Amino acid sequence: MIRVCHIITGLYAHGAERMLLKLLSGLDRNRFEPTVISLMDKGTVGPAIESLGIPVLTVDLPRGRPHPTGLWRLIRQVRAIQPHILQGWMYHGNLAASLAASFVNGDPAILWNIRQSLYDLDREKRLTRRLIQLCAKLSGSPGRIIYNSMTSARQHEALGFKEDRRAFIPNGFGVDDFSPEPELRNRTRQEWGFTDQHVVIGMAARHHPMKDHNNFLEAAALVAERHDHVRFVLAGLHVDSQNDDLLQRIQALQLGGNIRLLGELREMNGFYQSLDIATLTSAWGEGFPNVLGEAMLSGVPCVATDIGDSSTIIGDTGLTVNAHDPVALSKALTTLVELGQSGRDSLGRQARARILHSYSLPSIIEQYASLYQSSVR
Repeated sequence: MIRVCHIITGLYAHGAERMLLKLLSGLDRNRFEPTVISLMDKGTVGPAIESLGIPVLTVDLPRGRPHPTGLWRLIRQVRAIQPHILQGWMYHGNLAASLAASFVNGDPAILWNIRQSLYDLDREKRLTRRLIQLCAKLSGSPGRIIYNSMTSARQHEALGFKEDRRAFIPNGFGVDDFSPEPELRNRTRQEWGFTDQHVVIGMAARHHPMKDHNNFLEAAALVAERHDHVRFVLAGLHVDSQNDDLLQRIQALQLGGNIRLLGELREMNGFYQSLDIATLTSAWGEGFPNVLGEAMLSGVPCVATDIGDSSTIIGDTGLTVNAHDPVALSKALTTLVELGQSGRDSLGRQARARILHSYSLPSIIEQYASLYQSSVR
């Protein structure tokens, strides 16, 4: 039995945490004995991991404030586990895995996991910049650095991360994670005031400069000028009626009657089902955007900015455009609007098939399992 200790920054429902949960849900427990350590608390994903019968430990560090007491707590936890493999998730988790390994008997294998692209180091917070630079210097310590994006791998290696440590394992999706459901689609659209005559374009993303909501809104205004039957819907943390900046921008662009703000949703299936077109307008930072895979798996064609591996994920089932270009984005969205329902349905079927073929969760889990097996010393 191979003991694998996962060390992750936190356990809130973001992309890395959700992928960790998926991995643990499908990993062969006859071969592997996993434990998870969160450098903060159990968040929202921790209880879901515990429901699988997997221990979740916490270091309880305050966000962005490392402390010697926390490091000692981490070392004691790892020593008690005596793992064969220490796998870090994201920069803080990666560094913590390498540090903890120095205090554990048995010379455990170290794996890192990097989940974001890196277009401009200056866009990162000062502490994060220093952490990335430190990780670059220490990148010879892990046996493998797992990237979920080839774009991310190349960008990090350009900053000094060891190229010979690269392992590429993209995100994975289960066949039943999301799927087309006509009844749910009709019910959700009725609840939100959309009719069969409306073409609904939507984006799921928290309100953050990286997601570039302004790009979305400017493109939406251009699309609305040409097609008055198009409606827009946004979901995500702080994407709601309490966001004054967002509301002012919507008002300035005269989009108020054409757009709905849903805020953070606990259940995303109805959201994707309501859409005719999904989009993601990120300006930087994305590695492998889960929202594209989820929308495609739901049978929804996508238009996205060409950040991270978005272009590779979408392939010929949708369109990608340069970031910071609302005119190009509006033209791509208009292309799919004018394609008509049957054309979009055809692209949606191709999109779902692409995800199931290229990013099948069982295949991704087996890639992790093979890496674990080969890493044990």
